[in-house]
Amino acid sequence: MEQKTLQAETRTELRSAASRRLRLAGKIPAVVYGSQDPVSITLDAHEFRRQFRVISESQIIRLTIGGKDRDVLIKDYQEDIITGALQHIDFYEIEKGKMLRTNVAVRIEGSAIGAREGGILEQQLHSLEIECLPKDIPEGFTVNVEELEVGHSIHVSGIEVPEGVKILNGLDQVVVIVAAARAEIVEEEEELEGEEGEEGEEGEEGAEGAEGAEKEASEE
Repeated sequence: MEQKTLQAETRTELRSAASRRLRLAGKIPAVVYGSQDPVSITLDAHEFRRQFRVISESQIIRLTIGGKDRDVLIKDYQEDIITGALQHIDFYEIEKGKMLRTNVAVRIEGSAIGAREGGILEQQLHSLEIECLPKDIPEGFTVNVEELEVGHSIHVSGIEVPEGVKILNGLDQVVVIVAAARAEIVEEEEELEGEEGEEGEEGEEGAEGAEGAEKEASEE
């Protein structure tokens, strides 16, 4: 995975008012956590958006802070609910040779047979939690759904995992499924109800016949 580099500056003013001023000036307040004490920093918002059109927790970033490089992952971030502008980022410093945990995106590939036949393709897991060394972090997991029929699913156990990577999710968790369309379910329910109704009518007719036979026998 290609490593990206960002320039950062340390900040000492940590109050909300100071953070608002930074955002108005085109900066993003952030904090770097890890084995050392947390470090409060600022990033250039334009440069960050230019490099990261999609934010990923599995992308290793090299932060240059005061002439010193620190390799980090994004652990959390906040966006403005109206504008989508980044309000704050939490980074976590990684150490070479030390196992880490992070989330990696799951991407769907192909057009499912079941979806072409009227089913609904539902992706239930969009990321997987993994454990590995920093050098082994995969860019993502790709799941091919070409052969997936209506009512069938792919579980975590069916995902190909690269060497050195351990998935922490339950192996029986559903990643993607092709569900039957609601109209089909309603039709099946109506058919079942119709069959049950016919059986009930036949039962009633049988009971009436038996009662009639018993009445005739008693009259004789």
